[in-house]
Amino acid sequence: MSDADRLQIVKPGRTYAGKQGITYGAGASKETVGAEKICMNVMPMPPGARAKAHYHKGIETIAYMLEGSCAVYYGDDLERRLEVETGDHVFCPADVPHAPANESGKPCTWLVVHSSGSDQDGIVLLPELDQKLAQRVG
Repeated sequence: MSDADRLQIVKPGRTYAGKQGITYGAGASKETVGAEKICMNVMPMPPGARAKAHYHKGIETIAYMLEGSCAVYYGDDLERRLEVETGDHVFCPADVPHAPANESGKPCTWLVVHSSGSDQDGIVLLPELDQKLAQRVG
């Protein structure tokens, strides 16, 4: 089969629960189209949602805020914070701990791209940082 024969569409409606504690809209990935080096999924976050603190071992991430706004805590101790708004792109290098938290009071939606066939590849959860973040954010 040639690469041209492998073109595929992923229709909306499929979801999956990620290790990060978020339910994603399945996009193009290893699981849906056999992608090997890149994937893109939709990450809707209702008000108050917060991903588990984690990093992607050896995997870069680019996230685009499609709609709404959201805080992203990052750094070795999640001591840094970005406020991301509609239209912003966020680049997260490999191995950087982070946790998006929707503190806006309104839903937000991200498009998330990873330099791996699956966004679940290489995830390292950091429960000790979840506790620290919960104390800071409330």
